[in-house]
Amino acid sequence: MTPPPGWYRDPHAPHLERWWDGTAWTEHRRAPGAAGAPGVPGAPGGPVPAPAGPVGHGGTAGPGGTGGPGGTGGAGRARVIAVVTAGAVLVAAIVTGVVLLREDDGRTSVRTGPTTTSSAAAPPSRTPSPSASASAPSADDPAVVEDQLNGVTFPLLDGWVRPRHIAEDDVIMTTDGTYDCPGEGSVCRHGMVISRTVTGSDKTSPERLAKEDISDAADDAFDRDLIGNRPYGGITSHTTVKSGPVAVAGRAGYLVRWRVKTAKGPGGYVQSMVFPSSVGTESPVLVRYVVDAGEDAPPVTDMDRITRGIRTIGDTGSGGGVGSSIGPTE
Repeated sequence: MTPPPGWYRDPHAPHLERWWDGTAWTEHRRAPGAAGAPGVPGAPGGPVPAPAGPVGHGGTAGPGGTGGPGGTGGAGRARVIAVVTAGAVLVAAIVTGVVLLREDDGRTSVRTGPTTTSSAAAPPSRTPSPSASASAPSADDPAVVEDQLNGVTFPLLDGWVRPRHIAEDDVIMTTDGTYDCPGEGSVCRHGMVISRTVTGSDKTSPERLAKEDISDAADDAFDRDLIGNRPYGGITSHTTVKSGPVAVAGRAGYLVRWRVKTAKGPGGYVQSMVFPSSVGTESPVLVRYVVDAGEDAPPVTDMDRITRGIRTIGDTGSGGGVGSSIGPTE
């Protein structure tokens, strides 16, 4: 059994509360004890529902895990929750005061990440997990998204946000907002970045893997979606606009980029890029970029800007190392 929807202590930021929708964590957070919207119990920002029933299975995957509400004992539990809440409020106030003082000194500035937009559709179930590919934002730099599985970070450019309401676990970021697909399907996005480890293949050459993946990447992005719909009416043609070696996080990789034309809509660009991982057995990492060619789409150069900003986790330098002087060719 899982805990009911409600506000619970955020496992990644214990001084805040985070909304649990009954199956997964959402991006809604607030300070403990913040006032809720009157008359909307159970909604993000609304009154805090009383936890009831058995807690979850532990860990940080849900509010019933370590440090979450629940357990046994009625009055005793209420007293414990009250003490913990008061402590969390005090810590949050101290932290806020320190940040404001440092801002007044002119030495530290706070960078605010993108805010969550409301949506009528309930998000698909995605249980948070320490091993998830797209992790919580870095505490040191909110404009960075970590791919812990492959040991790298991605820069979060303006107009791009962490994945919301996405079923695939390996999506690193998307453009903000959605629009009605020109073909079959409900909603489309102007851009998406996917990062995954190449498995089930004895090939390790980044060039060979990128060239073999680009066709599948184009089909997944512009031909048929996960449930068989054709959001763009299918692909009518494609042209290779860029291919060649590229340095990624100081490692020698390879990319292939296609300009795709579709039966409906403006079509777009898709890119497959492969480079060796910096962790474990250094299995190849495959990064797919998808950007449509619509008026509200991000510039295609965002692909190159994101690539240049990929770093090994913990690396605060400018990259370099193996392949640092390699550049993509037209």
